[in-house]
Amino acid sequence: MTDTPAPTIWPALTYADAPAAIRFLVEAFGFVETLVVPGEGGREIAHAELRWPEGGGVMIGSTGNDNEFSQRKPGTTSTYVVTDGPDALFDRATAAGAEVVRDLRDEDYGSRGFTVRDPEGNLWSFGTYRGA
Repeated sequence: MTDTPAPTIWPALTYADAPAAIRFLVEAFGFVETLVVPGEGGREIAHAELRWPEGGGVMIGSTGNDNEFSQRKPGTTSTYVVTDGPDALFDRATAAGAEVVRDLRDEDYGSRGFTVRDPEGNLWSFGTYRGA
């Protein structure tokens, strides 16, 4: 039996209102807040980590800080997340106000999933496809 290695790819997203984004990602998708480092002024996030219960996670930060990562335009990221429960997650995400971009459906390649937009415009796709 082979052990699956720990996730080594962590997408990093920037948000104009990172605290609100963290609340949304936790409520709408079920991410787990594991680390939040406040930035200057108390309203910014210098660095945050949200774990995905099924493995991996994302890093979040506020725009406008004095580093190269926070100078990126928010709302331009597209992230795919593997889930074994796309139907329940779709219901959860839409109940929390996620904008549906692609409705829940079965794909020709065997996945079941959907795509939604978060409040700042980032696309989040969730599905059962685990890669080739």
